[in-house]
Amino acid sequence: MSSNEIERALNGDADTAVSLLLQIPEDQWFDRKSGRVQPKDLAKPLIAMANAEGGVIAVGLCAGQVDGVQSEKANEIRQAPFDFTRPPVKTRVRELNTKEGLVLILEVEPGDLVHENTSGDCFLRVGDESRKLSFAERRELEYDRGTTPFDGTPAPSTQLSELSDTLVAEYQRVLDASTPEGALRARNLLTKDSQPTVAAYLLFAPHPQTDYPNAYVRVLKYIGNERGAGNTQMLEAGSDIRIEGSLPEQINQASREIERLVPVRRALGNDGMFVDIPIIPKEAWLEALVNAVTHRSYSISGDHIRVEIFTNRIEVTNPGRFPGIVDLNDPLSIHRHARNPRIARVLSDLNVTQELGEGIRRIFAEMRRVGLTDPLYEQNQNFVHLTLMASDALPTQLTENLPNTARRIIDVLRLAGRPLGTGQIADATGFARPTVLRHLQRLQKLKVVAWEGNSVNDPRASWRLQ
Repeated sequence: MSSNEIERALNGDADTAVSLLLQIPEDQWFDRKSGRVQPKDLAKPLIAMANAEGGVIAVGLCAGQVDGVQSEKANEIRQAPFDFTRPPVKTRVRELNTKEGLVLILEVEPGDLVHENTSGDCFLRVGDESRKLSFAERRELEYDRGTTPFDGTPAPSTQLSELSDTLVAEYQRVLDASTPEGALRARNLLTKDSQPTVAAYLLFAPHPQTDYPNAYVRVLKYIGNERGAGNTQMLEAGSDIRIEGSLPEQINQASREIERLVPVRRALGNDGMFVDIPIIPKEAWLEALVNAVTHRSYSISGDHIRVEIFTNRIEVTNPGRFPGIVDLNDPLSIHRHARNPRIARVLSDLNVTQELGEGIRRIFAEMRRVGLTDPLYEQNQNFVHLTLMASDALPTQLTENLPNTARRIIDVLRLAGRPLGTGQIADATGFARPTVLRHLQRLQKLKVVAWEGNSVNDPRASWRLQ
């Protein structure tokens, strides 16, 4: 991942560094600009990176070679963050004096607030693009960036010595930094007074639950499709597992436990032999787990991440809402606004996450790849809830023409895993009974659902998916 390669490149001499920077692909955290770029035009990538997780812009590289920055223009480029971004993007500038010319390295810190240019335009780094945000998208970002991100605040009463030497040393090797402290500073994990931030504590403390007792993952497996309660509780014995430790350790251990507990079925493989196939593909639930650990709201106390495994589905509950206002009827339209930019960057450095912002798309893609129904996202005031169902997907040409109400009815029946009466569906969806009945009758004509009952007035009549 180029995030690590950039750090290693910049630790070499100028000519070697530039040679490596020319080979690294542009991505979420890296961009190249010609030395002829106008300082005003640098505002766009500067703002986009500051509104995401930060990054590096190499000025003086173009078309696979060094075109250099003229000495008289170097100071204008240095001033670009102050002259053309509001509020000014925090940027560190270093010079690489090579044989072919001067290259300026702009190291952009993740912003505490939302940044814009002098024209009032706002940008966000998504992959290798600096995308201009619409008014609604900017408003979403502002909701989540109204104050300093929680992961960038100082961890209370925590000193550098309280972090795990082993974990920090490993990260130092990943970044090829000269000192452990240098590695932490490279990702803005220390305050000016060398106090660890919340992100540093959660990522590198041996047991961050001392100060953040709810920063853990809980994995549960149930017998059947219901949780039950009291003497009817369906929790499998020995399958309520609390996973603590640093965030990377939580992800690693939780993934092992989930893989062990996920139900499998016997089916013919591509080679004609019978193999065990998990009801939900690992790539989907693992991405959901990583997203939850990376983006949960660690400022919310009293709740934790839960991964609940049933015979027909996996559910992941994550404290904290999606940033801003989102349309859960179209999850693929949700933009990536990292709640914890420092945590997200470090987990990417450690190869725990891949290209950020593609998590939801990757979950959808993996479910669709094996022919399963699309993931279902729900949220309330305190959490985001994801359900991965082990049920076959309906034909795309059918679902594309269904209204959101009909899709919601189908989701309710899938989640229930059993037939439901019209009133039960109305209660679960929150729609009026006549509305639900009208959509059920349409779905019945499309042979998506079937009605079961002895007569029109049968109080025990119900609807099931076909």
